[in-house]
Formats: sequence, structure tokens, C-alpha cells
Amino acid sequence: MMDDQFEGEVCNIGVERKLTEPCSIVIFGASGDLTARKLIPAFYHLCKDKLMPPDFRVIGFARRDKTDESWRAELREALNQFSRTKPVDEKIWQAFEKNIFYCVGDLNDAAAYQKLEQKLNSFKSAPLRKNLLFYLATQPSQFGVAVEQLHNAKLLHRESGEHGWQRIVIEKPFGHDLASAHALNAELTRFAHEQQVCRIDHYLGKETVQNILMFRFSNSIFEKLWNRNSVDHVQITVSEKLGVGERGGYYEEAGAIRDMVQNHMLQVLALIAMEPPVSLEAEAVRDEKVKLLKSIRQLSPDEVAKQVVRGQYFAGAIDGQPRPGYRQEPKVKPDSNVETYVALKLFIDNWRWSDVPFYLRTGKNLPMSASEVRIQFCPTPSVLFAAQCGNKLDANALTLRLQPNEGISLRFNGKVPGMSLGVRPVRMYFSYDSEFGAYTPEAYERLLLEAIAGDATLFIRRDEVETAWQIVDSIRKGWENKPLTNREFYAAGTWGPIAADDLLAQSGHVWHEPQVIK
Repeated sequence: MMDDQFEGEVCNIGVERKLTEPCSIVIFGASGDLTARKLIPAFYHLCKDKLMPPDFRVIGFARRDKTDESWRAELREALNQFSRTKPVDEKIWQAFEKNIFYCVGDLNDAAAYQKLEQKLNSFKSAPLRKNLLFYLATQPSQFGVAVEQLHNAKLLHRESGEHGWQRIVIEKPFGHDLASAHALNAELTRFAHEQQVCRIDHYLGKETVQNILMFRFSNSIFEKLWNRNSVDHVQITVSEKLGVGERGGYYEEAGAIRDMVQNHMLQVLALIAMEPPVSLEAEAVRDEKVKLLKSIRQLSPDEVAKQVVRGQYFAGAIDGQPRPGYRQEPKVKPDSNVETYVALKLFIDNWRWSDVPFYLRTGKNLPMSASEVRIQFCPTPSVLFAAQCGNKLDANALTLRLQPNEGISLRFNGKVPGMSLGVRPVRMYFSYDSEFGAYTPEAYERLLLEAIAGDATLFIRRDEVETAWQIVDSIRKGWENKPLTNREFYAAGTWGPIAADDLLAQSGHVWHEPQVIK
């Protein structure tokens, strides 16, 4: 039987886990930008795709004085702008908006939680009153207050059963260092079990990031190559074309290492390098991610100087448009040493990856916005073609393109047609768009569905957060009181500072620049 006859067959895994019970979703900080841009469009699309529970309510909780009707009207207007499918389906919206309500209240006011309880009690169905998802779209400093008030109002219970279920969803940042992350986690788990806390990193909701595990553990040919015997080094790049802009105040506190490395990049690294989990259950997957993060070699201050590069952009141009330097951005100190770029050389001290360098880099005001993982395989032995071509014979590479042009490419050498024996690199490419069409759900759609279903796989566990901060804190300690050097500045519109090139040159490596694939 020909393989082509099997084309298009789909094996659906874990569909039964997505069956969801009726519930109410309470969004704290509902008048903020996140609700209008991400959360309500995500719920609308889950309704459109018939993935929401059979019965549900969405309640916005914020200080601004609004009615159910006025808030619905605001959200409808925002949906015109932020929906991923346009025009908005009026029939779907009209059915959806009947389930949207608003509750005026201050997070610190106990009476406001009594009002919220009254609103919930007005729903006739018991599951709508007891199965509660609390989304804290607020400042991290308010997480602990909200959780304590919910507990005091008897809306949050550590035990399920007769009380139904309750879960808390929080956005990053999960602290700003190990000590604050530990304190925040302790505050949250005073009134809720760790299993009730869903820490969202929207990167984990992206289809291409989820596909890393699928690619690795559903294809036997790659697993045999995924180790120190075949892999020379790994590069993970997350580049951003935009500068800091209006986020100067935030960036002065965070910098690139807190903003991107501690969460997104270490999560991708964990998925790329982790061992196969014993099952697809949430805790089995999260166990392996934590093991991997704990295997990353801790850096002493001296090693930080050799294996980590900071960078900061100065004035330049992108696509012919001038860009100001970081120190000229609003709310940035004129002598700031905060990094807008960081490159790291990390080692994973386990059997699979011993002595294989993992290079991570991220930065603002780079030539293009792209996220990719490049697995660079070991060079060909210096005989036959390699003996003749030397450095001109490319080593094989596998690139997982997370965004844009989502896909996977394999680079290998092929003969150039003709009478001479010419060889050059060629590429075998899988494109999500070509294979599956342009449809890709927003990350928040997947993450909200998982939170409602109670599947923790895509959420970050307490020990994951704290282990990641331990890595970042050791790096920041090595930077203490050290100003940026001339080799750590880069012009906006370039791929980063000279010092980042030096970092790879020490081992005879060079950065791979992401390519626009047409």
C-alpha cells in the first residue's frame, strides 16, 4: 500500500481532556489593555469554534464605573480591531455577549468581593457559582491581595468536591528575582494549592512551540541524532525589530534578561533539550523541564564575564527609518547600563548534552523580528568531499522556525547540476502555512482552554520559575557595578554588538542570521 494513501490522517490525542464543565471566569483588572486585546477575542474565538463549556459566564472586575451594557459595547468595538478573524460574526457575538457581565470593585475592598459573590449567586446553575477561573490581569503586587480576599470571601477553596473547582491564572513577571519569586509563590499558595495556580507564558501557547515536543518525540529518526554525538552546538534566537519605545520605565527595571531570557528563552531551551517524559501527563512533562533547567551549569562571576554578553543599542536606522538610541528613549536614564540585548553560552551538565554549547540571544532594534532554534550538527569528517572543500562544505543544520514563516528546514549538501563536481548547501523545508493553511489560533485561546479544562501542561510550575530565576540571578550578579564596554554597544538595525560575535568565535562558531523564507 502506498504511503500517499495515508496522507491527511490525523491521530487526535487527549481530546477527552478538553471536555469542560460549566464555569464562570472572573477577570480582575478587566478595564486594562490585556482584556480587550487578548482575553475577550480569545473567548470569542473559542465560542466560534464551539470549544467553550456548554454554559459559562465572563465577569469583569475593575474599579471603573461601568454597566454590563457599556462594557459589552466597549468590548465589541475592541473586537473589530483585535479579532484574528474579520469581520466579526455578529450572530456569534450576540450569543457570546449575553454571558458577559461587569462588577465594579477595588481589589483591596472586602465589600467588593461580597458584590462579586452576589453576582455569582445570581446565576441559577450550581457549577456557574462554584467552578471559578480567576484571571489576575493586574500588577503582580496585587496578586497576593486578590487571592487572600477571594479566600476570605469563601470564593476560593483549597479543596474541590462540594465546593466545585477554583483556579487562579497569573501573568508574568513572576517576581523580579529569585527572592521575590519565592515570596510571591509562598503568598499564592497560602490560600491555594500549587495545582490551582496557572502561570501563563504566552510563548508556550504558540503552535510552533508546542510542536517542538511533537517533532522530537513522534519522529524516531531525529531522536537518534539529538545528543552530543551528532550535535555540535545549538543556537536559539529571539530578535525584535522594535525598540523599547514607551516601555522605557519598565525596561529600566527588567532589561532583556528578565524580560525575555528568564521566561520565553529558557522555556524553549527546556523543550528543545529535555529528556522524553514518561507520559504526556502534565506533571511528567513539567518534571522533565525542571530537570533540564536544574542541569544548566551555574555561572560564577568570572564565568559570566566569559560566557555572557550584554548589549545596548545606540541610534541607527531600520528600513531607512531613523531609530533613537536606548538612552534617548522616554523614561530611560541618560547614563543607563541596562541591556537591550543579551547573548549567552550555556552548558547542560547531563549525559545527553555534555560539552555541547547552547547559544541564546535576544535583542531590541535588530534587523527583523524572528524566533528560531538552529540545531547545528557536527562537521563531516575531513575525507572525500570534506577533504576537497574544507570550510566551503557546510555542516548539516536543522532549523525550527517559531515565527514568522513558521516551519522546519533541514540543510544538507547536494550536487550542483552540470559536468563539474560542484557541491553546495540545499534546503528541505516544511511550511505550516503551505501544509495546514494560514489558520493558527492565538496563544491565549489555547492557554485559556487549558486553564478551564484543568490541564497544567502548558503552565509553569513553581519550581520551574524559581530554577529559571536562579540561573538569571547568577548572571546579574556577575554584572554588578560593571558599566558597558564599547564592544557591547550596537547600532539599531544591526544584529548586535561585536562582543556577541566574539563569544561564538572563541569556539570557532558564528551566529546564523534568520532568513525570510519566501
